[in-house]
Amino acid sequence: MNDYLPEAVMKGLQDARRVSLQRGNRLCVHDGEDVLRIRRFWADGMALDATACDHLRGRVDIYDGMRHLYQALIIGSRVEDGECIVDFKWLHLVTETAPVDFARLDATPAGLLPRG
Repeated sequence: MNDYLPEAVMKGLQDARRVSLQRGNRLCVHDGEDVLRIRRFWADGMALDATACDHLRGRVDIYDGMRHLYQALIIGSRVEDGECIVDFKWLHLVTETAPVDFARLDATPAGLLPRG
């Protein structure tokens, strides 16, 4: 099999891959007023477009569309292969309810008999 492809074909394949990654992923980072699309995401980091992350530092919010998923603290970033690889110091899941300092009891009794 021939491993050589013309330069125009390679560029077209790279552009198509970049467009499909941007279209298929709804994850984004909110840093104040700035909204940046996430290309890839894993437990201790993420990858963004290389041109968009030169000012990204500190605490950021990560969203899936309109749903707030995580808060993260960014400690460092580096550029590799046209992507900005960002490392997290911590990543916390955002919950919709406030934390409680007591055990919640189940509202239904264990021995409930049906009416009949």
